[in-house]
Amino acid sequence: MADTPIFNCKNADDVVKAVKEYDVSFIQFWFVDVLGTLKSFQITPAELEAAFEEGMGFDGSSIQGFTRIHESDMVAYPDPTTFQFVTWRPSEKPVARMFCDIKNPDGSAYEGDSRYVLKRMLAKAAEKGYTFYVGPELEFFVFESPESPKILDTGGYFDAPPLDLGNDIRRDIVFALNNMGIQVEYSHHEVAPSQHEIDLRYQEALKMADTAVTYRVVVKEVARKHGCYATFMPKPLFGENGSGMHVHQSLFKNGKNAFFDAKEEFGLSADCKKYIAGILKHAKEITAVCNQWVNSYKRLVPGYEAPVYIAWAQRNRSALVRVPMYKPGKEAATRIELRSPDPACNPYLAFAVMLAAGLKGIEENYELASPVEENIFDMDEKKQAEYGIESLPGSLGEAIAALEKSEVIKEALGEHIFNEFIANKKMEWDDYRTQVTEFEIKKYMPFL
Repeated sequence: MADTPIFNCKNADDVVKAVKEYDVSFIQFWFVDVLGTLKSFQITPAELEAAFEEGMGFDGSSIQGFTRIHESDMVAYPDPTTFQFVTWRPSEKPVARMFCDIKNPDGSAYEGDSRYVLKRMLAKAAEKGYTFYVGPELEFFVFESPESPKILDTGGYFDAPPLDLGNDIRRDIVFALNNMGIQVEYSHHEVAPSQHEIDLRYQEALKMADTAVTYRVVVKEVARKHGCYATFMPKPLFGENGSGMHVHQSLFKNGKNAFFDAKEEFGLSADCKKYIAGILKHAKEITAVCNQWVNSYKRLVPGYEAPVYIAWAQRNRSALVRVPMYKPGKEAATRIELRSPDPACNPYLAFAVMLAAGLKGIEENYELASPVEENIFDMDEKKQAEYGIESLPGSLGEAIAALEKSEVIKEALGEHIFNEFIANKKMEWDDYRTQVTEFEIKKYMPFL
């Protein structure tokens, strides 16, 4: 969509005015289920004012992780600040979208709403004077079709055409994102063949979670227009790097970066060190949320740039948490990077549990161990033990077990989502571990 207007609506009146002025045909209402899968329905402009006043009702019992059949009535209230055109649709009769907050019929916030979970954690941080900013790096693959991972190129990290055959796709994705008011910092070919990365300018966490959901839709829609299929599956190719979602994060207080202190070692404030300690201490507990699929653990193995070792460092990319040093001493650039999450997670829940772990470190004055600048991938188990380095869960089953024991994450997610999420993941794990795979047939049948 050329010359798409970028809206900065502050209230319902602004949205109604924009819909009339640009002759919008439909308005899509967006929200996600407990797994982060986008759900959507659309209304006509005639229903818009009533939707702002009374919300739009729907059957929550059909949404994963929402309600039981006898308490199924839910109401979606659109957030006017999220109003934008969907840029992959024809411009003659534009279609817009807004994210929604899900409420109970009595108007109270619905505890099964992922967006509410993040808003609740952000409110907790705000009580302490903090604003939480995140900048995720969502990697993805582009294949010929969803049926099989047939690659389109053999390019590698930062390769240019002709090795990189996805350049035009990435360019159109960037244009589509920009036309929705989403700022892009970097765009490049990633390490694996047919793998790409587009990095987003950091934002306040709720806005970024909305943006991450939008990003995934835009990537898939633009790829489809090019006759290809984009996937955020963490590990679609055996023997190649998987797709991660490294999450840069920082806390600001009174307009200043609370992670920066020029007088302290590494330029990191006391709060930042405690925050990192919180992330590390609760790393196993948040893994099921940040890496929620069976396939996620095919990526989280040593040797493919995926961090599995619970440690922190500055330049060392084999550590779980890294403090980027691109602009040392610059206050605004001081941040931490959690390298384990993958782009197939629910971003609302993932950001919420990261913040919960970090805040717990600040609240309880966790002490941060020394950084590990050696390549942990090269260490044997004895040396890792000397450094006190543990590993993330090696399977979804292990991650669920760690999550179930976590009071910190149960409080962050709320009992409803905590229980629904675990129940769903247990079903997935049971379904997976009872499968007989082609690997097993080929390996064992000939001699057993």
